[in-house]
Amino acid sequence: MYELIQVSENCYYVQSPAKIGIVRCGGDRVCLIDSGNDKDAGKKVKRLLEANGWTLQAIYNTHSHADHIGGNQYLQKQTGCPAYAPGIERDFTEHPVLEPSFLFGANPPKDLRHKFMMAQPSDVLPLTEECLPEGMTCLPLPGHSFDMVGFRTADDVVYLADCLSGKETLEKYQISFLVDVQAYLDTLEAIQNLDARLFIPSHAEPTEEIGPLARYNAEKVREIADTILQICREPETSENILKRLFEIYQLTMNFEQYVLVGSTVRSYLTWLKEQGRLQARFEENRLVWEA
Repeated sequence: MYELIQVSENCYYVQSPAKIGIVRCGGDRVCLIDSGNDKDAGKKVKRLLEANGWTLQAIYNTHSHADHIGGNQYLQKQTGCPAYAPGIERDFTEHPVLEPSFLFGANPPKDLRHKFMMAQPSDVLPLTEECLPEGMTCLPLPGHSFDMVGFRTADDVVYLADCLSGKETLEKYQISFLVDVQAYLDTLEAIQNLDARLFIPSHAEPTEEIGPLARYNAEKVREIADTILQICREPETSENILKRLFEIYQLTMNFEQYVLVGSTVRSYLTWLKEQGRLQARFEENRLVWEA
Protein backbone atom coordinates (compact mmCIF):
# COMPACT_ATOMS: atom_id res chain seq x y z
CA MET A 1 0.00 0.00 0.00
CA TYR A 2 1.20 3.53 -0.87
CA GLU A 3 3.54 2.15 -3.50
CA LEU A 4 4.49 4.65 -6.21
CA ILE A 5 3.75 3.28 -9.70
CA GLN A 6 4.97 5.01 -12.86
CA VAL A 7 2.72 4.69 -15.92
CA SER A 8 4.32 7.14 -18.38
CA GLU A 9 7.26 9.51 -18.59
CA ASN A 10 5.59 12.07 -16.32
CA CYS A 11 2.60 10.30 -14.75
CA TYR A 12 2.36 8.14 -11.64
CA TYR A 13 -0.21 6.96 -9.16
CA VAL A 14 0.03 5.98 -5.53
CA GLN A 15 -1.58 2.62 -4.81
CA SER A 16 -3.89 3.52 -1.92
CA PRO A 17 -7.56 3.06 -0.94
CA ALA A 18 -8.39 5.88 -3.38
CA LYS A 19 -5.60 6.18 -5.91
CA ILE A 20 -3.63 9.43 -5.77
CA GLY A 21 -2.22 10.79 -9.03
CA ILE A 22 1.19 12.41 -9.29
CA VAL A 23 2.09 14.34 -12.44
CA ARG A 24 5.47 15.92 -13.12
CA CYS A 25 5.13 19.53 -14.24
CA GLY A 26 8.72 20.31 -15.23
CA GLY A 27 11.97 20.15 -13.32
CA ASP A 28 11.41 18.90 -9.79
CA ARG A 29 7.84 20.22 -9.65
CA VAL A 30 4.84 17.87 -9.37
CA CYS A 31 1.12 18.17 -8.76
CA LEU A 32 -1.22 15.79 -7.00
CA ILE A 33 -4.57 14.57 -8.23
CA ASP A 34 -6.36 14.14 -4.88
CA SER A 35 -4.55 13.71 -1.58
CA GLY A 36 -5.79 10.57 0.15
CA ASN A 37 -8.13 9.98 3.04
CA ASP A 38 -6.44 11.63 6.04
CA LYS A 39 -3.34 13.18 7.61
CA ASP A 40 -1.53 9.84 7.60
CA ALA A 41 -2.06 9.53 3.86
CA GLY A 42 -0.68 13.05 3.47
CA LYS A 43 2.42 12.08 5.46
CA LYS A 44 3.03 9.03 3.29
CA VAL A 45 2.65 11.07 0.11
CA LYS A 46 5.05 13.70 1.45
CA ARG A 47 7.65 11.00 2.13
CA LEU A 48 7.27 9.75 -1.45
CA LEU A 49 7.78 13.26 -2.79
CA GLU A 50 10.87 13.81 -0.64
CA ALA A 51 12.35 10.44 -1.63
CA ASN A 52 12.15 11.49 -5.29
CA GLY A 53 13.34 15.06 -4.75
CA TRP A 54 10.01 16.50 -5.89
CA THR A 55 8.45 19.81 -4.89
CA LEU A 56 4.66 19.89 -4.57
CA GLN A 57 3.28 22.63 -6.80
CA ALA A 58 -0.48 22.09 -6.35
CA ILE A 59 -3.26 19.68 -5.38
CA TYR A 60 -6.12 19.19 -7.82
CA ASN A 61 -9.15 17.63 -6.13
CA THR A 62 -11.51 15.66 -8.35
CA HIS A 63 -14.35 15.98 -5.83
CA SER A 64 -14.99 16.56 -2.15
CA HIS A 65 -15.40 13.10 -0.64
CA ALA A 66 -13.21 12.57 2.40
CA ASP A 67 -11.06 9.82 0.87
CA HIS A 68 -9.97 12.27 -1.86
CA ILE A 69 -9.38 15.45 0.13
CA GLY A 70 -8.30 14.11 3.53
CA GLY A 71 -4.60 14.83 2.99
CA ASN A 72 -5.13 18.42 1.81
CA GLN A 73 -4.79 20.17 5.15
CA TYR A 74 -1.58 18.40 6.19
CA LEU A 75 0.12 18.84 2.81
CA GLN A 76 -0.85 22.50 2.60
CA LYS A 77 0.52 23.19 6.08
CA GLN A 78 3.75 21.36 5.25
CA THR A 79 4.36 22.76 1.78
CA GLY A 80 2.22 25.87 1.40
CA CYS A 81 0.90 24.58 -1.93
CA PRO A 82 -2.49 25.72 -3.26
CA ALA A 83 -5.38 23.31 -3.71
CA TYR A 84 -8.11 23.55 -6.34
CA ALA A 85 -11.59 22.03 -6.54
CA PRO A 86 -14.43 22.25 -9.09
CA GLY A 87 -17.79 23.95 -8.57
CA ILE A 88 -19.75 23.01 -5.47
CA GLU A 89 -17.01 20.53 -4.53
CA ARG A 90 -15.00 23.54 -3.40
CA ASP A 91 -17.65 24.47 -0.81
CA PHE A 92 -17.77 20.93 0.58
CA THR A 93 -13.96 20.82 0.75
CA GLU A 94 -13.72 24.09 2.65
CA HIS A 95 -16.66 23.16 4.92
CA PRO A 96 -16.56 19.34 5.26
CA VAL A 97 -19.49 19.20 7.70
CA LEU A 98 -21.65 19.80 4.61
CA GLU A 99 -21.01 16.21 3.51
CA PRO A 100 -22.56 14.32 6.46
CA SER A 101 -25.20 17.05 6.76
CA PHE A 102 -26.21 16.56 3.11
CA LEU A 103 -26.25 12.77 3.47
CA PHE A 104 -28.22 12.74 6.73
CA GLY A 105 -30.50 15.58 5.68
CA ALA A 106 -30.02 17.41 8.97
CA ASN A 107 -27.42 18.21 11.61
CA PRO A 108 -25.42 14.95 11.57
CA PRO A 109 -24.92 12.90 14.76
CA LYS A 110 -21.44 12.15 16.09
CA ASP A 111 -21.69 8.72 14.46
CA LEU A 112 -21.16 10.47 11.09
CA ARG A 113 -18.60 13.07 12.19
CA HIS A 114 -15.44 11.05 11.61
CA LYS A 115 -12.63 11.07 9.07
CA PHE A 116 -14.29 8.61 6.72
CA MET A 117 -17.27 10.91 6.27
CA MET A 118 -15.83 14.34 7.09
CA ALA A 119 -12.28 15.39 6.22
CA GLN A 120 -10.39 18.21 7.90
CA PRO A 121 -11.15 21.55 6.22
CA SER A 122 -8.69 22.96 3.69
CA ASP A 123 -8.36 26.18 1.72
CA VAL A 124 -9.24 25.65 -1.93
CA LEU A 125 -9.37 27.84 -5.00
CA PRO A 126 -11.74 27.48 -7.97
CA LEU A 127 -10.54 24.88 -10.47
CA THR A 128 -10.16 26.46 -13.92
CA GLU A 129 -8.29 25.46 -17.05
CA GLU A 130 -5.93 28.39 -16.45
CA CYS A 131 -4.64 26.94 -13.16
CA LEU A 132 -3.72 23.57 -14.69
CA PRO A 133 -0.20 22.60 -15.75
CA GLU A 134 0.61 22.88 -19.44
CA GLY A 135 -0.95 20.04 -21.40
CA MET A 136 -3.43 18.99 -18.68
CA THR A 137 -7.16 19.30 -19.30
CA CYS A 138 -10.22 18.84 -17.11
CA LEU A 139 -12.99 16.29 -17.86
CA PRO A 140 -16.46 16.84 -16.33
CA LEU A 141 -17.64 13.59 -14.67
CA PRO A 142 -20.82 14.42 -12.71
CA GLY A 143 -23.14 11.84 -11.16
CA HIS A 144 -21.18 10.22 -8.35
CA SER A 145 -20.78 13.72 -6.95
CA PHE A 146 -22.22 17.06 -7.99
CA ASP A 147 -19.31 18.54 -9.98
CA MET A 148 -16.73 15.76 -10.02
CA VAL A 149 -14.00 15.98 -12.67
CA GLY A 150 -11.18 13.89 -14.05
CA PHE A 151 -7.97 14.95 -15.74
CA ARG A 152 -6.18 14.13 -18.99
CA THR A 153 -2.45 14.78 -18.90
CA ALA A 154 0.00 15.75 -21.62
CA ASP A 155 1.11 12.08 -21.62
CA ASP A 156 -2.48 11.09 -22.55
CA VAL A 157 -3.12 9.44 -19.18
CA VAL A 158 -6.68 9.96 -17.90
CA TYR A 159 -7.40 10.00 -14.16
CA LEU A 160 -11.10 9.10 -13.81
CA ALA A 161 -11.75 9.68 -10.08
CA ASP A 162 -14.86 7.77 -8.88
CA CYS A 163 -16.87 7.72 -12.09
CA LEU A 164 -16.87 3.92 -12.05
CA SER A 165 -16.04 1.02 -9.76
CA GLY A 166 -14.22 -2.24 -10.33
CA LYS A 167 -16.27 -5.43 -10.71
CA GLU A 168 -15.14 -6.82 -7.35
CA THR A 169 -16.14 -3.61 -5.57
CA LEU A 170 -19.56 -3.59 -7.23
CA GLU A 171 -20.14 -7.24 -6.39
CA LYS A 172 -19.26 -6.55 -2.75
CA TYR A 173 -21.20 -3.32 -2.19
CA GLN A 174 -23.79 -3.60 -5.00
CA ILE A 175 -25.21 -0.06 -4.70
CA SER A 176 -22.61 2.59 -5.60
CA PHE A 177 -23.06 6.05 -4.15
CA LEU A 178 -24.72 8.49 -6.58
CA VAL A 179 -26.20 11.97 -6.30
CA ASP A 180 -27.63 12.13 -9.84
CA VAL A 181 -28.47 8.90 -11.66
CA GLN A 182 -29.02 10.42 -15.11
CA ALA A 183 -25.83 12.47 -14.92
CA TYR A 184 -23.95 9.32 -13.90
CA LEU A 185 -25.32 7.31 -16.83
CA ASP A 186 -24.44 10.18 -19.17
CA THR A 187 -20.89 10.22 -17.77
CA LEU A 188 -20.52 6.47 -18.29
CA GLU A 189 -21.79 6.84 -21.86
CA ALA A 190 -19.27 9.62 -22.52
CA ILE A 191 -16.22 7.78 -21.17
CA GLN A 192 -17.07 4.66 -23.19
CA ASN A 193 -16.10 6.68 -26.26
CA LEU A 194 -12.83 8.06 -24.88
CA ASP A 195 -9.43 7.00 -26.14
CA ALA A 196 -6.32 7.34 -24.01
CA ARG A 197 -2.94 5.78 -23.41
CA LEU A 198 -4.17 4.64 -19.98
CA PHE A 199 -7.21 5.16 -17.75
CA ILE A 200 -6.74 5.30 -13.97
CA PRO A 201 -9.97 5.03 -11.95
CA SER A 202 -9.64 5.68 -8.22
CA HIS A 203 -11.30 2.40 -7.24
CA ALA A 204 -10.45 0.04 -10.09
CA GLU A 205 -7.32 -1.21 -11.82
CA PRO A 206 -5.74 0.97 -14.52
CA THR A 207 -6.74 -0.12 -18.00
CA GLU A 208 -6.21 0.76 -21.65
CA GLU A 209 -9.84 -0.14 -22.47
CA ILE A 210 -12.40 1.56 -20.24
CA GLY A 211 -15.52 0.73 -22.30
CA PRO A 212 -16.30 -2.75 -20.87
CA LEU A 213 -16.07 -1.57 -17.26
CA ALA A 214 -18.16 1.52 -18.00
CA ARG A 215 -20.87 -0.67 -19.54
CA TYR A 216 -20.77 -3.02 -16.54
CA ASN A 217 -21.31 -0.09 -14.17
CA ALA A 218 -24.21 1.17 -16.29
CA GLU A 219 -25.80 -2.30 -16.25
CA LYS A 220 -25.59 -2.35 -12.47
CA VAL A 221 -27.38 1.02 -12.28
CA ARG A 222 -30.20 -0.29 -14.44
CA GLU A 223 -30.39 -3.47 -12.35
CA ILE A 224 -30.80 -1.43 -9.16
CA ALA A 225 -33.49 0.70 -10.82
CA ASP A 226 -35.40 -2.39 -11.95
CA THR A 227 -35.15 -3.87 -8.44
CA ILE A 228 -36.62 -0.69 -6.95
CA LEU A 229 -39.48 -0.81 -9.47
CA GLN A 230 -40.19 -4.42 -8.48
CA ILE A 231 -40.28 -3.44 -4.80
CA CYS A 232 -42.66 -0.58 -5.64
CA ARG A 233 -45.28 -2.71 -7.33
CA GLU A 234 -47.14 -1.98 -4.10
CA PRO A 235 -46.90 1.45 -2.41
CA GLU A 236 -43.77 1.65 -0.24
CA THR A 237 -42.06 4.30 1.85
CA SER A 238 -38.42 5.11 1.15
CA GLU A 239 -37.46 3.49 4.47
CA ASN A 240 -39.13 0.22 3.48
CA ILE A 241 -37.54 0.35 0.03
CA LEU A 242 -34.15 0.76 1.69
CA LYS A 243 -34.85 -2.16 4.04
CA ARG A 244 -35.87 -4.41 1.14
CA LEU A 245 -32.74 -3.51 -0.87
CA PHE A 246 -30.51 -4.36 2.09
CA GLU A 247 -32.25 -7.72 2.38
CA ILE A 248 -32.09 -8.47 -1.36
CA TYR A 249 -28.41 -7.57 -1.68
CA GLN A 250 -27.44 -8.94 1.76
CA LEU A 251 -26.01 -5.65 2.98
CA THR A 252 -25.37 -4.77 6.62
CA MET A 253 -26.97 -1.63 8.03
CA ASN A 254 -24.99 0.88 10.08
CA PHE A 255 -24.96 4.67 10.24
CA GLU A 256 -22.59 5.03 7.27
CA GLN A 257 -24.48 2.60 5.05
CA TYR A 258 -27.80 4.10 6.12
CA VAL A 259 -26.86 7.55 4.83
CA LEU A 260 -24.76 6.51 1.82
CA VAL A 261 -27.15 3.92 0.42
CA GLY A 262 -30.20 5.80 1.67
CA SER A 263 -29.19 9.00 -0.12
CA THR A 264 -28.43 7.00 -3.26
CA VAL A 265 -31.81 5.24 -3.17
CA ARG A 266 -33.58 8.59 -2.89
CA SER A 267 -31.61 9.74 -5.95
CA TYR A 268 -32.92 6.67 -7.80
CA LEU A 269 -36.47 7.50 -6.67
CA THR A 270 -36.11 11.05 -8.00
CA TRP A 271 -34.78 9.78 -11.33
CA LEU A 272 -37.51 7.15 -11.73
CA LYS A 273 -40.20 9.69 -10.83
CA GLU A 274 -38.86 12.19 -13.37
CA GLN A 275 -38.91 9.44 -15.99
CA GLY A 276 -42.54 8.72 -15.22
CA ARG A 277 -41.75 5.17 -14.02
CA LEU A 278 -42.66 5.91 -10.40
CA GLN A 279 -45.31 8.07 -8.84
CA ALA A 280 -45.15 9.62 -5.38
CA ARG A 281 -48.09 10.55 -3.17
CA PHE A 282 -48.89 11.16 0.46
CA GLU A 283 -50.96 8.50 2.16
CA GLU A 284 -51.84 8.60 5.87
CA ASN A 285 -49.17 11.28 6.35
CA ARG A 286 -46.50 9.13 4.70
CA LEU A 287 -44.71 9.71 1.40
CA VAL A 288 -45.15 6.51 -0.62
CA TRP A 289 -43.76 5.44 -3.97
CA GLU A 290 -45.49 3.19 -6.48
CA ALA A 291 -44.52 1.93 -9.92
